[in-house]
Amino acid sequence: MEQTDCVVIGAGVVGLACARALASRGREVIILEADQRFGGATSSRNSEVIHAGLYYPSGSLKAQLCVRGRKLLYAYCRERNIAHRRCGKLVVATSAAQIGELERLAAQARANGVDDLQFIERAEALRLEPQLHCQAALLSPSTGIVDSHGLMLALLGDAEAQGATLVCNTPVLAAEAGAAGIVLHTGGQAPMRLAARTVVNAAGLGAPALAARIEGLSSTHVPRAYFAKGNYFALQGRAPFSRLIYPVPEAAGLGVHLTLDLQGRARFGPDVEWLDLPADTAHFDYRVAPARATAFYREIRRYWPGLPDGALAPDYAGVRPKIHPPGQEAADFRIDGPDTHGVAGLVNLFGIESPGLTAALAIAETVQERLSTG
Repeated sequence: MEQTDCVVIGAGVVGLACARALASRGREVIILEADQRFGGATSSRNSEVIHAGLYYPSGSLKAQLCVRGRKLLYAYCRERNIAHRRCGKLVVATSAAQIGELERLAAQARANGVDDLQFIERAEALRLEPQLHCQAALLSPSTGIVDSHGLMLALLGDAEAQGATLVCNTPVLAAEAGAAGIVLHTGGQAPMRLAARTVVNAAGLGAPALAARIEGLSSTHVPRAYFAKGNYFALQGRAPFSRLIYPVPEAAGLGVHLTLDLQGRARFGPDVEWLDLPADTAHFDYRVAPARATAFYREIRRYWPGLPDGALAPDYAGVRPKIHPPGQEAADFRIDGPDTHGVAGLVNLFGIESPGLTAALAIAETVQERLSTG
């Protein structure tokens, strides 16, 4: 049986941030990734937005770690020359009935520590974005976009420079927690048993299923996994907006919004497509059904009436790692350390969906705190 100090399971943006943080403290770190490459699931199948922290309940981990993570992320992007742009966004009320929701959202943002949000009237919004249809809007200057692949390359490079090792094609099949640490059983081409003093379960979509396979961890500390697919369509032609455009939030997400990539191309999404799949599934169909464009045209034309027919093309999709079922209020991030579940050296990360990309560096800080107090 091989032995090591610390294992991070999952090489998405959060797992890589955790590995970097642990390695920078002198820890011996191995990153185990089931896929053939890092960041191939949720971390590379999202809007690549740096969120300001507007939406989340006061005091929640999502609110705290988004605001903290956004500041850390902008600083890290500048330090490591990671492509990003603080382009700003408009959250728009397309009817008078939605203005109250904008006011509520502005109050929530202030409670979360977002101090640069501006409520603007219709005329000002149209001066900024002439193609827009709205009755009022919130301008968020600190929202931006980032090259998620470049970010993950930098995090991995930093971790490896401190001695961390990435091992791909190595799924964790089972584990046992005991007095000597946590013993992991891995699959792949070279199955092995690996004993670690510290294990961080950053397996994203598979985190609950992995936790359920840890002998010695009570099932009461393992949430059920739910999956919500988000489909994206690309705009064929030049984008008419210079900022991100968001409708008011909806129950399971932030609505079909317009985002820009760093080349100025526009894409729309994600929508919300709940998947009826077993909680331990490891395979997802990321194809985008062209027929879903009908609903996209309807939603987009609420804030951009000039969207031409035939302008949308299926682009890509991602799956959000939910820990609440359809129809229930969105769950907060869960960062469960030994003080929560009683297993020494183990941190489980559950429900790390949006704003996980923005919050990644702050999540890594919190993981370190959970380990030091457990």
